[in-house]
Amino acid sequence: MKTQELLQTLEARFEKNRHRHKGVAWVEVQARLESSPNVLKSLRAMEESGGEPDVIGQDKESGHFTFCDCSPESPTGRRSVCYDHEALDSRKEHKPQNSAVEMAAAMGIELLTEEQYRALQSLGKFDAKTSSWIKTPPDVRSLGGALFGDYRYGKVFVYHNGAQSYYAARGFRGSLRL
Repeated sequence: MKTQELLQTLEARFEKNRHRHKGVAWVEVQARLESSPNVLKSLRAMEESGGEPDVIGQDKESGHFTFCDCSPESPTGRRSVCYDHEALDSRKEHKPQNSAVEMAAAMGIELLTEEQYRALQSLGKFDAKTSSWIKTPPDVRSLGGALFGDYRYGKVFVYHNGAQSYYAARGFRGSLRL
């Protein structure tokens, strides 16, 4: 996807979903994007893997914009992955091709924290049929677990699973600051 095509896609999504970024003007976002080739590269990776990235806010103090995967379900190009490299290494057979943490790092994005995941859910219904790995606190991860979230029965749920597990309906969502 070429830069101009990506910018057009992002602008169309931005305009269609103004409730996600009240008070933010596209011209400000576009000006920053055009001077940030690394961010554009990350947004392209998010878009091409099915994330449908959009601006979900602006930090009042720093002025940074936050982009997040806003696809209705966990991005299709990032599913069937375990949580991190350690989890991937621990599988003796039937290993997934990658891990959420490694894929996110390669894309230049961060996994959502539980707080960010819940904030995203306040902007719409996400992961009603899928689930997404979220950044796991070290104390949970040190015990072999990892966290994921979804939206069911009108509520946001955060659960735990073995970090080495992977499912066709579980991927991850990411964010980045601009």
